[in-house]
Amino acid sequence: MLRLGPLELVLILVIVLLIFGAGKLSGLGGALGRGIRDFRTAVKEGQEGERETSEADKPEGDGE
Repeated sequence: MLRLGPLELVLILVIVLLIFGAGKLSGLGGALGRGIRDFRTAVKEGQEGERETSEADKPEGDGE
């Protein structure tokens, strides 16, 4: 398995910064944050919808 130490991570960060530049890097971070937030919202809504569907499919008891 590939193990990265602190020096390797700093080197990768510097290379990414040189390739994309500081402005695009902050834009990428913002886009990534929005994407993660949208994904979490969609998963949460899907779970709530699934829960509502499963509750609606349960047969009504006669109170016994």
